[in-house]
Amino acid sequence: MPILPTQRDPRLITVRRGGTLTDEHHRLLAEWAVLCAEHVLHLFKQEQPHDTRPSDAIEIARAWIRGEVRMRDAHQAAFTANAAARGLPAPAKFAALAAGQAVAVAHVAAHDLGAAAYAIRAVVASAAASEAEAARLRERDWQRERIPAEVRELVLDDQRRRSAICWNVFDD
Repeated sequence: MPILPTQRDPRLITVRRGGTLTDEHHRLLAEWAVLCAEHVLHLFKQEQPHDTRPSDAIEIARAWIRGEVRMRDAHQAAFTANAAARGLPAPAKFAALAAGQAVAVAHVAAHDLGAAAYAIRAVVASAAASEAEAARLRERDWQRERIPAEVRELVLDDQRRRSAICWNVFDD
């Protein structure tokens, strides 16, 4: 299931690509995506303590935010983090995919929701069935508390618009 809409929101496309997203706001979305992915990274590390690919992707995302890494290199790191997810139990798999989505924000800002959605899925998958819904809401709320003020309304609106293609993890 794709987590990016077929019709791209111009608010999540950078100005130089014909949208309205500023570089500053693009970096803020990337920082938030990194926080979301990093929050669940321990679920991957518990399963694969010696595999650094998702951690490396998060560090590359941070370097891109600081202007130290080219977008192309950050984009490539997303594939590497995603590859780390293959064949793993759901919590670890989703945590690795969250890291892949976070670093992919450098290429397409709308991947910020992918990082958040996969992080929520990782938490839900790690919870007992009877606690899954409470875990989803706790993680969603934790993430929302950390959305930078400058992009908060954009992210919340995007969550409402794309929740259905993000497994409804953002629903109230």
